[in-house]
Amino acid sequence: MSYRNKRKNYMVLGCILTGLLSQACDSAVENELGRLRVQGQEIVNDQGPFLIKSIGTGNWMIQEGYMMQSTDAGIGTHTQFRTKLEQEIGEERTADFYQDWLDNHMTKADLDSMKAWGFNAIRPALHYKWFTLPIQDEPVSGQHTWVDAGFEKLDELMGWAAANQMYVMFDMHGAPGGQGKNSNINDYDETLPSLFEDEANKDKLEALWIKLAQRYKDNPWFGGYDLINEPNWRLGDSGNENGCGTDNNDELWDVHLRLTKSIRQIDPNNIIYLSGNCWGNNYNSFEAHPLSSYDDNTVITFHKYWNQNDQESIQWAVDMREQYNRPLWMSESGENSNQWFADAIHLFESNNIGWSWWPVKKSRTNNIFKVTTPESYYQLLQAWESGESLSAEQTYHAVMEYSKAHRHENTTVAPDVIYALINNEDPTATKAYRHHGVDQWIPFVDYDLGRDGYAYEDRLSQNIHDEQGQWKVWNEGRKYRNDGVDIGGSAGGYFVSWTEPGEWLQYTIQVPQAGEFKLELETKGAASRLRMEINDEIKNDEIAIKTGSENSPGEWATTTVNGIELSTGELKIRFHIQEGAPDLRAFRLVSGLE
Repeated sequence: MSYRNKRKNYMVLGCILTGLLSQACDSAVENELGRLRVQGQEIVNDQGPFLIKSIGTGNWMIQEGYMMQSTDAGIGTHTQFRTKLEQEIGEERTADFYQDWLDNHMTKADLDSMKAWGFNAIRPALHYKWFTLPIQDEPVSGQHTWVDAGFEKLDELMGWAAANQMYVMFDMHGAPGGQGKNSNINDYDETLPSLFEDEANKDKLEALWIKLAQRYKDNPWFGGYDLINEPNWRLGDSGNENGCGTDNNDELWDVHLRLTKSIRQIDPNNIIYLSGNCWGNNYNSFEAHPLSSYDDNTVITFHKYWNQNDQESIQWAVDMREQYNRPLWMSESGENSNQWFADAIHLFESNNIGWSWWPVKKSRTNNIFKVTTPESYYQLLQAWESGESLSAEQTYHAVMEYSKAHRHENTTVAPDVIYALINNEDPTATKAYRHHGVDQWIPFVDYDLGRDGYAYEDRLSQNIHDEQGQWKVWNEGRKYRNDGVDIGGSAGGYFVSWTEPGEWLQYTIQVPQAGEFKLELETKGAASRLRMEINDEIKNDEIAIKTGSENSPGEWATTTVNGIELSTGELKIRFHIQEGAPDLRAFRLVSGLE
């Protein structure tokens, strides 16, 4: 290794170990890929066009009620949750909880994993309260008191990102005053003026972006300014309260331009990302505020949730790219099934649009890090929902256990979600979920990775909202995996359930030696019939599944089928449901028949 490379590595290590990326460290952490920038309709670095593949940090620096699971208790926003804790356990213990949360919810180990899986960027969701005081709490009106906690955490994040050669886009998720009526997203308090109702909030947002620009403009892994996440506010006299259908968004574009001009006085080099009204999708009246008013280093963003993944769904954004000759970034999507994820990302990438997913971890199955909620936290939520309280000790224990559950080492990795997000080159491709062989029980829930129609067939495999905006129940069980396949049971005893005729599951199995095998299946439910296929060839079309005993119909029963011929090598085995609606627990292929 050359002296130059050794010196660079030592300096990078020093910056990472201290957890700081000050200006002294900025120049040490070199970026051989080059800074992100706009070139015509593409985002590029020194290597050429760069397609952003990012994840948002979610609940780390701004807690949303649905991820805290507290909305049923009437606690939907970040500030409501903190206020509730201060009432229950006092300010000192509440501060202890939030310090633990900030220190451990997002760590270098999380970024190391994301990089290894194929993500090349991260979009931290910021709450202004970690950086400055609310306007109503300022000791001197109109001044800005700065808070160290947020800047210190971003310093650490920038160091971890540099070590993994990942770009970081700052997402102002919670702007001063809140930027939308959907308060759980941005911590809006309806008793206080919003971003759009008070000039002091706009001043504070401007001052915060100036402060961030001063601190990070020279960091080569800084990916740019996502100025206002998901504005959703009725501006003028048209549209609904969330800014959908608003004809004149001039006030929003004026704020964007104001922020841009202030940032550009300090930082002429890093990308600025603009977001429309109605959760990032309403760009009405934008033509009166041409991008020439900004500069060439500007990107148009949009968000996409719960609608069809067809060209029509994004054509309006593609048309804007052509009209304004600027790149697109789909800066937030998620909260759906693997099928929807894979289809959406295939749509984006085939249109040369980078993307960012939401969020990185929570207590559900549709994110890459799954959090197991401790029983103590469920008990706390149940008490709050009933209008009661636990003791201060119990409450403190519960929230600290919930914080601990979010640590990298305590989460469960979701390989099915990762596969859906990253493996989109061939929509027909499948891959073994685990290594399967003969003479071993194979859980039916461990079917292959891949899309509906290739790894499995299910009646409903994604959530597309209907005309009334209602959710579709695409997964009855919502356990273990994030496909349309419905899974019941609990850890250590999951099984495929809510089945229907016409559905099927595929398994990739390694067979070391050809021969005749015995098939055993563990199932329960009413009398049913399966078909077995191997490499698309029907092997048995009349597998009659045994039911439980007459006295215990809910018990698992074993069905045995002899004379299954298997060839050597990798086989794709499918089980089709022909009749009935059986629950399926496990199967195995036994060699050396008696």
